[in-house]
Amino acid sequence: MGTHQVFNQVAPLSNTNLFDGNAAMRDALRFNAASLATDDLSQLGATLGSEEFQTHARLANVHTPVLSTHDRFGHRVDTVEFHPSYHALMSLAVGSGLHGTPWAGGPHAHVKRAAGFMLFTETEPSTLCPISMTYAVTPALQGNAAIAREWATKLTSRVYDPRFAPASQKQGVTMGMGMTEKQGGSDVRANTTQARHDGRDAWGERYLVTGHKWFFSAPMCDAFLILAQAPAGLTCFFLPRWRPDGTVNDIRIQRLKDKLGNKANASSEVEFEGAHAWLVGEEGRGVPQILEMGNLTRLDCSLGTAALMRQSLSLALNHTAQRQAFGKLLIEQPAMRNVLADLSLESEAATALALRLARAFDAPADPHETLMRRLLTPVAKFWICKRGSHFAQEAMECLGGNGYVESGGEGVMARIYREMPLNSIWEGAGNIMALDLLRAVRKGDMAAALAAELAPARGANAAFDRFADALPARIEDASSESDARRLAQDVALAVQAALLRQHSTPEVTDAFCRSRLAGDWGFAFGTLPSVVDFESIIRRAMPQV
Repeated sequence: MGTHQVFNQVAPLSNTNLFDGNAAMRDALRFNAASLATDDLSQLGATLGSEEFQTHARLANVHTPVLSTHDRFGHRVDTVEFHPSYHALMSLAVGSGLHGTPWAGGPHAHVKRAAGFMLFTETEPSTLCPISMTYAVTPALQGNAAIAREWATKLTSRVYDPRFAPASQKQGVTMGMGMTEKQGGSDVRANTTQARHDGRDAWGERYLVTGHKWFFSAPMCDAFLILAQAPAGLTCFFLPRWRPDGTVNDIRIQRLKDKLGNKANASSEVEFEGAHAWLVGEEGRGVPQILEMGNLTRLDCSLGTAALMRQSLSLALNHTAQRQAFGKLLIEQPAMRNVLADLSLESEAATALALRLARAFDAPADPHETLMRRLLTPVAKFWICKRGSHFAQEAMECLGGNGYVESGGEGVMARIYREMPLNSIWEGAGNIMALDLLRAVRKGDMAAALAAELAPARGANAAFDRFADALPARIEDASSESDARRLAQDVALAVQAALLRQHSTPEVTDAFCRSRLAGDWGFAFGTLPSVVDFESIIRRAMPQV
């Protein structure tokens, strides 16, 4: 036998249909949007699971964005160059309507977009940063009717145009945000960037903005919504890369961030040197506006982490179904079966909660959905994203050392592991979400709304009933900031259990309630009680190969 003969290695998970092979997502969609046609989601799932787009994902992360502040003659240019694979991914995301298109209307538009966003995240999450921001800022532009009229069609266009050119010359555009500064982080009221009134034109009240932004993601976007201090206080402004007269705006990209993950996305630090910006909404009302946009980007954080869980699980299942150890396949080993079943529960519960939250955005005028939107946004963002890193670590262990290896970008599990902490940090870390939950329960009858949400699942599982019985009083009495994280966790678990009861299998629901609600669990993955039906749960979670 040759010393370099390769055997007992695993064929990569490639050329799969990410949608058709995801029973949890399909069942959740039937529950949340029964009339939704899913043929194009199936097609998107096949495209994203193809070897071609897996290669694009690898190349976009290996060949990271490059900043040019000046050209060879010394002129300031402030441009970012991307690998062609980045543009291929962006073209698919925009062409699939994952950016501003839900705002053009249609039944179940936000749920359908959420499912597509999740499928895309499984293949490559970091290119979705400008996609998510475009989705979030589009409705906020209604605060400036003139800009909304001029930009709305291009923000919902399915044409991707990466050129550094005025928006007037492009069919489709993307937008970003600029909120965070060095000294404040999540405390945007501490921002020091100043806006000075500079007259009025066809776009409304015009200002000159001077200051900095510590995190300015996707600086190659065509425009941004930013926060700056105006005479009446913190205010929201529209800041384009190009002014209406066709000249480049005074946005100086200082450097690109060297991040743990999210490599294909160009996060930057910028300076504004008298950049032109236009008022959106009212002076001094910047914080309420950014909170509305934050609800949408927080939804995407939940969707994204749930999707990364699904891909991590698929990789673990694919590996253990092929790799042998101690005389049998890993997936046949009792301890490994417990781990895989436990990860399957967590992944399906995350998918269920994230898509349920997306449904709330499809019914903006429904009183119950309004309360659910307000309640579940911080809950889902906190809990799903908090679980992501632990999930990825356990899934990586299923692959052993092979999961830890980058190998020129071929190590998908390693890339996911580096990506996982980001959604927990972005758009408000855990404490911010827990505090936002406390603010939510003080407005409206959240206890009654949650009781109504859980009611369809009652009577089938004693552990669930006991757990649900205790929540209304805890919500009514919620006041302590130090208890807020535990409340967010328990609301998330209760809603996840209720959703699984309504659109998953009895085996999944029973195992989830036994472990997460009844305490028959060791808190680490792979500590489910032996009475759980591991076989049914694993079989349901298996990706299509």
